[in-house]
Amino acid sequence: MAEKNTEAGSKSWLSDLLAPVGGFGVTFATMFRKLETEEYPEEKRPTQPRFHGRHQLNRHPDGLEKCVGCELCAWACPADAIYVEGADNTEEERFSPGERYGRVYQINYLRCIFCGLCIEACPTRALTMTNFYELADDDRGKLIYEKQQLLAPLQEGMLQPPHPMVEEMEERDYYQGKVSTATPSQKQWVELHTKRDEVAVEEGGVTR
Repeated sequence: MAEKNTEAGSKSWLSDLLAPVGGFGVTFATMFRKLETEEYPEEKRPTQPRFHGRHQLNRHPDGLEKCVGCELCAWACPADAIYVEGADNTEEERFSPGERYGRVYQINYLRCIFCGLCIEACPTRALTMTNFYELADDDRGKLIYEKQQLLAPLQEGMLQPPHPMVEEMEERDYYQGKVSTATPSQKQWVELHTKRDEVAVEEGGVTR
């Protein structure tokens, strides 16, 4: 019995002695591992397709905005990083199909945790997340992104809102993919109102 206790004690003592060596085994193995240095920012490592980066407010194929100002993204945000103010569309100033649009849209990247809950809450797929991750800045104020910074750039076939919906189309037609590009009548409307605004500015004695 005494011999067994002696053997158990010696094994326990030996285990305690070698325990730190076992822990440092990972450290020693890492010390001799070949390192690969990434030359960032000259060489940027590609992100995964589902990477959660900066947000983007999407547009319909004719340029109208998908955001309807419902504020569901702001309600879903656990960090209270999103601020939205909705407003009503009019025939003279239409920014989205339907009744309302997001007049004010802000995301505070000082608070955002990039969880993606806002994306899941959006009923119109207006808000998605891009692969852009370089958001660092030395000015805290610049990390509060406004609507114009988040809006997707205009692609070929799109017109800058405000402008009317595609003729004979309803709001649901936009979400069913029946709109593919801006129509000639929409382009004519934009040209007409752009000229009218320019004349109004000139008559008001204001130079652009």
